[in-house]
Amino acid sequence: MFRDCKSGGYNLENSKASVERLTNLVLLIALAYTCAGLQGQSIKSKGQQKYIGRLKELKRLQRRHSNFWVGLYGQMWIAALELCSDWVKDLMMIRPNKRRFFQRGLRAMALIQADF
Repeated sequence: MFRDCKSGGYNLENSKASVERLTNLVLLIALAYTCAGLQGQSIKSKGQQKYIGRLKELKRLQRRHSNFWVGLYGQMWIAALELCSDWVKDLMMIRPNKRRFFQRGLRAMALIQADF
């Protein structure tokens, strides 16, 4: 069943794992990849990608990041902001002239978090 998986440094035949465990692992990886891709697509459709990564440059023929990449970094962005929320509140108090930008970022965070 896994004979075509020998390329790319993976040799699943010699892993000594049961077929059931390997099948579950491959299924889990496929589900995680699909979820991240769908979350990235949702983030892009809401127009919040600019808060997570760079947008496509003018002279670039292909887009910079895939939906998968945007979905993964969206999850990391949420985790990072949750850890740094106190710092964000302090910065908003220190720099009231930048409050509008902080509020836009927090709104984007709320929209992105709604999907997770």
